[in-house]
Amino acid sequence: MNNQLTILSTKILLSHQKQALLDVGFSVTEANFIKTENSDFDLNGIKDKLIFTSQNAAQSVLLHPKSQELKTKNVFCVGIKTKALLEENGFNVDVYVDYASDLAEIITLIYSNESFTFFSGNLRKETLPKALKAAKVNFNEIQVYETTLTPQKIKTPVDGILFFSPSAVESYLKDNKIKNEICFCIGETTAETLEKTTRNIIVADQPSVDNLIEDVIEEYK
Repeated sequence: MNNQLTILSTKILLSHQKQALLDVGFSVTEANFIKTENSDFDLNGIKDKLIFTSQNAAQSVLLHPKSQELKTKNVFCVGIKTKALLEENGFNVDVYVDYASDLAEIITLIYSNESFTFFSGNLRKETLPKALKAAKVNFNEIQVYETTLTPQKIKTPVDGILFFSPSAVESYLKDNKIKNEICFCIGETTAETLEKTTRNIIVADQPSVDNLIEDVIEEYK
């Protein structure tokens, strides 16, 4: 890389993730464009099977004093990191996929006669609950964390931007405009949020931070 390129991450990266970019000559700017906090909630009326579509939801439930009581129930989840976190803490993950749309399809086609509790955040997308309602699947929803947008102005020009959620896209666009930057998105839902703003989008082959960083390196090498 002859001319140093600057990559903006819309969340603070883990040290090894940032180092991977620095090692190949990028300059890295980081800022958290969203903040998540655990909500107060009760574990009442829990159905036979559990749904988690994010690590934040899993982490919040794991901190609940009655979370041990849930370990007898099978889990349906989105995301390899979410799956790993739940399994490390003694939960049995029955079904794992990369996207909520895929999970919605599996549940409505194969498990429509089962009952589910969906642990969610305040800014979750309608994809899953809309599909479950349309298929008349028996489910309830418990909000276990809250996402707040933390927009901020980025004054340094950047060449590429890493986006990890639709909420972060929304937060970034409040105080910044996208011009010629390449937008690297962790998944299809995040990319869809950007499609009205730019066509300069690359979506990770697998929805993980490490895969997204590999895509950045591959794009510019």
